[in-house]
Amino acid sequence: MKKISAEEFDRKFDDGEDISEYVDWSKASRPNLEPVSMTVTVTRGTMLQLERRAKKLGLSRDALLEVWLREKLGDLSVAAAE
Repeated sequence: MKKISAEEFDRKFDDGEDISEYVDWSKASRPNLEPVSMTVTVTRGTMLQLERRAKKLGLSRDALLEVWLREKLGDLSVAAAE
């Protein structure tokens, strides 16, 4: 892995250049995007509707809930997190 100054790295990134040779991807992380578990209690009917909709869309139940929650919260970008 090559080393360059932060200013040069930023310039290359901003200019759309390939910066992969300057990054150790094995140590890279995306803060606040790690999965966490939570419990939601719903009626059986709601769960069945959710499962049908998820299947129709080709998603898991959890993935569909994640999409809907992000939409409701107004956070459509994957990288944004508070």
